[in-house]
Amino acid sequence: MKLLLLAPLILCLVTAVVVPRKANYDGYKVVRLQVGDNLLQVKNLIQELSLSTWNGSPKANSEVDLVVPADQVADFDTSTANLDSSVMHQNLGASIAKETDYPLYANHQAFLNDLSKSYPANSEVISIGNSLQGRPITGIHFYGTGLKNTNPTVVFHGTVHAREWITTMVTEYFAYSFLTGFGSNSDIQNLLNKYDFYIFPIVNPDGFVYTQTSDRLWRKNRQSTSGSSCLGHDINRNWNYQWSTPGGSSTDPCAQDFRGIKAADAPETVVLANFVNKLAASAQKLKLYIDYHSYSQLFMTPYGYSCSVVTANNSEYQSLARGVVAAIKAVYGTVFRTGPICPTIYQVSGSSVDYVADVTKAQYSFTSELRDTGDYGFVLPADQILPSGVEAFAGLKYLLSNLR
Repeated sequence: MKLLLLAPLILCLVTAVVVPRKANYDGYKVVRLQVGDNLLQVKNLIQELSLSTWNGSPKANSEVDLVVPADQVADFDTSTANLDSSVMHQNLGASIAKETDYPLYANHQAFLNDLSKSYPANSEVISIGNSLQGRPITGIHFYGTGLKNTNPTVVFHGTVHAREWITTMVTEYFAYSFLTGFGSNSDIQNLLNKYDFYIFPIVNPDGFVYTQTSDRLWRKNRQSTSGSSCLGHDINRNWNYQWSTPGGSSTDPCAQDFRGIKAADAPETVVLANFVNKLAASAQKLKLYIDYHSYSQLFMTPYGYSCSVVTANNSEYQSLARGVVAAIKAVYGTVFRTGPICPTIYQVSGSSVDYVADVTKAQYSFTSELRDTGDYGFVLPADQILPSGVEAFAGLKYLLSNLR
């Protein structure tokens, strides 16, 4: 896999990606319901039909995205006849089958190696530890010429939640754009001469591989829990800060947001926490941390654990976030919203962003939800890969150019 294959659609690296999966979503329907004041009805429906949600628990006067199994579609349609709705996927299995331009895990690894080999004076591929199943948590470290391990550090990563494939592509696009632009773009050159960059496109490799071999919609890692047949801990509910705060995670091992038995009991969480803490304790310090997710088109600030507590520098945070989303919008007109995590999307306890802000003490800690806002959700068509990367990179460049 050579870098010349990356233009113009930078990261469509292979001719085929999807292998037969054990989870069959043929005939499944994904529907966005307008909850309105019918919250009890919607909650009862989710429980009665054992439906999974894509955007958290339903709330009054909001919308909820529901995955409806093929054999429940008729009952679902009858039960929701009084509610406003829109179809995101008429046949989820057919939509998944079209995802042939999303690369395999091995191709992602090869991409980082090829990219670094093309720019040996300014980059290196690194591994900061292993996942539960022994896969390396691999990233690319890049910097200005002769400035390795000199400047303040920034860390970006994607694919904490395994099914959020667009985050893998966008973070790889960042690395590609920085390195290929270093010799020709003065703005990019200035940024690489100012900061030491670490990008980890896939920090949940076990879960990611599982989405490509067994279940496209898998979210968590692949960790077992004693006494339960359900697998997986949510790595972004497992950090050792505000881990047990009520309302921001689940104690049920079968839940998508299961926090684990104890804080930081997921190996991937430990690896990431150790790495950011090491950077923060170094002479370089940790300037900026961003955890990329999908979907909802948001650029958010701490905190997730509380909807009333804000950071001491919240005004600066919100000003920067507004600038980021304005830069994103300027590219294609895509609208992102801003605000602290909890009131903007939902409560999240034991999150990386809160930990990095208050324990690691990075100067800035953000999270972003990439495209879209509910047309396709996690199963985003490949023709949105490149524009997602381009607009997110515009926002990122604004942010890096405006940090104190």
